[in-house]
Amino acid sequence: MKKLITGIFALFVAANVNAAVIATVDGQEVTDEEVNIALYQMTRGQASNYESLNDADKKRLIDQVIERKLLAKNALKNGIEKDPDYQKALSQAKDNIAISTWIEREFNKLQITDEQIKKYYDDNANTFPPKPESWTVSHILVKDEATAKKVIKELNGVKDLPAKFTEAVQKYSEDNVSKAKGGALGAVTKQTPLVKEFLDATFAMKKGDVSKTPVKTVYGYHIIYVTDKSAESKYVFEEIKNEVADIVKKEEFNKNLQSQVQKLKDKAKIEIK
Repeated sequence: MKKLITGIFALFVAANVNAAVIATVDGQEVTDEEVNIALYQMTRGQASNYESLNDADKKRLIDQVIERKLLAKNALKNGIEKDPDYQKALSQAKDNIAISTWIEREFNKLQITDEQIKKYYDDNANTFPPKPESWTVSHILVKDEATAKKVIKELNGVKDLPAKFTEAVQKYSEDNVSKAKGGALGAVTKQTPLVKEFLDATFAMKKGDVSKTPVKTVYGYHIIYVTDKSAESKYVFEEIKNEVADIVKKEEFNKNLQSQVQKLKDKAKIEIK
């Protein structure tokens, strides 16, 4: 039963109420929702967003969905609806749709309290993964090594490093996104998806350090400033309250659902032959 429930929850992830039309075939729409569901099914739940694919894989996936629509249209044209196997499969599909729609509705109706969430956290605090070690970094990105070395020289030994670094960001940085925030990139961990050269240089630095040599990546040359560093630690309740709430709601729903299923079985006349 738990596997069934987990599978049904997974279907919720694939659904998209704001489906966008990405193709048509004989006037019939192909939506991103359909493509995402096809991707989810093809990858056995490992992926559900076709936008994450490269252009070639997107095209192949959309082509497969179009082919399915054409095959379905052809099968209906050839009277498949009268076939007994079709009727049996259709009945099973209707059951699955009824169950998943009802479960989604009941799950959305379920309310949990802050007391339930806090109790779960207190009872299971030691089971949550720790907050990873992190480096809070800012950077200056320039196009050439000579400019990077010039900036490093200007920053070397200054009295008010935070102010001087912010000033250098505005003067030199080519990264307009972080430039608007004084060069700040935020907290970086060993799981952060940044280029390896940048991460390796950052992890070798201490709080208050500025790059002694330019850090070269595919984007150019970086001057990294570690403004803070935090050791691995335990998450406090407020930091993971939403995640805990999701766990509590799903566990509570599963418990209620299994109880309801058992009541239905107790009332039903079941004969196993």
